[in-house]
Amino acid sequence: MHELSIALSIINLATKEAEKSNAARVSELELEIGEMAGVNIEALEFSMSIAMQNTILEGAKVRIVEIRSLAVCRDCKTRFSPVSMFDPCPRCYSHEIEFLRGRELRLKSLLIE
Repeated sequence: MHELSIALSIINLATKEAEKSNAARVSELELEIGEMAGVNIEALEFSMSIAMQNTILEGAKVRIVEIRSLAVCRDCKTRFSPVSMFDPCPRCYSHEIEFLRGRELRLKSLLIE
C-alpha cells in the first residue's frame, strides 16, 4: 500500500507550505490525482485521515479532484481517453501513445488559518 507513503509526502509538503505563512493550522487541502496515477483514492483518503492526526492538518477537509486521462497517438495524432496504461490507439491500434493528462498527483491548494 504505497498510498500511506504518498499521504505522508503530501502532509510533509502541506506542513512546510503552511509554516512558510506562519499558519497555525490547515483547514482544507485540495489534491488533483489523475486516473492513471496508480493511486487508490479510497486507500489514500484512509491513509490521510490517519496520518494527519497530531499535525497541523488534523481535522482538515481533504478534497480530491480526479483528472480524466487524455492521450495522443504519436503515429496518427488521434486524441483519446485511455482506460488503462496499455490501451492502444482506437484509430490505428498503435501503442505509441503519449499521456497529456491523467498521471498527475499534485497538491493544488491549501486553506490555512
